Amino acid sequence: MAEETKVETMEDYAAELEASFKKVRTGDNLTGVIIDVTDEKIVVDLKYYAEGIILKEDINADPEYSLKEEYHVGDEITATVVKTDDGEGNILLSLKQAKEESAWEKLERMMEERTVLEVKIAEVVKSGVVAYVDGIRGFIPASKLSDGYVEDLETFNGKTIGVTVITADKEHKKLVLSGREVARQKRKEEKNARIAKCEVGAVMEGTVDSIMPYGAFIELENGLSGLLHVSRISKQRIKHPSVVLKEGQKVTVKIISTENNKISLSMKDLAEEPETETEVFDYKETGAATTGLGALLRGIELN
Repeated sequence: MAEETKVETMEDYAAELEASFKKVRTGDNLTGVIIDVTDEKIVVDLKYYAEGIILKEDINADPEYSLKEEYHVGDEITATVVKTDDGEGNILLSLKQAKEESAWEKLERMMEERTVLEVKIAEVVKSGVVAYVDGIRGFIPASKLSDGYVEDLETFNGKTIGVTVITADKEHKKLVLSGREVARQKRKEEKNARIAKCEVGAVMEGTVDSIMPYGAFIELENGLSGLLHVSRISKQRIKHPSVVLKEGQKVTVKIISTENNKISLSMKDLAEEPETETEVFDYKETGAATTGLGALLRGIELN
């Protein structure tokens, strides 16, 4: 028996027919199905006498944004009418208003929660750079681009960096981002990882970077810095590191601790002379010492 062919009637098109007589007004929210996606626009079947057109600029301002990656033929979409006739018989729609409302709410939460997000630098402008977050244009001041001074902003153009939201002002459409805190934390984590690899007991060469009353900071050959406490400079007691050390001096030190991600160093653990506390070497504010390095070394027995 031959298969019966269904005869279509006006009832089958009742919904489409009813929709075609509805008056479309600016500001209405319409739902339809995507029937075409290009690099510049989306075409939507609204079941009206006219199709809906959504231009890329009415969806996302980010120049890197791709309509074809985000939207596909057959997807259902709801958009707002911005013009009932675009001059070619189409209804002009926009997703920007609805998407921006959602994006600003999200950005405000990120600011409150200090959320770290990744953004791609889109362009370099005066005194900073621009990046987009969910289609919202954000500004990163040069002073907040990294944890140090940035001499050439162009070196960041096109790069992806971690940032936090420091200003999310929906009313004035002002979004300000900062990469400084993220960069600082990343540098700290990298430094701590390098310190963790340092072996207690290892002997290294270094240079005296600065001298304080309580000790000297030594720049080690591996690029890290450690503290040489005044009590660890010599087996003989001294009251100030400058009795023995001066800035820029090359020294050999031993790593005695990496606790709490801080490197503690010692020179006295490398010395072979017996420990004595019978002589105290004084330090005067003028920088002169009552006993110098020569006096320290005279007590060392030579084999």
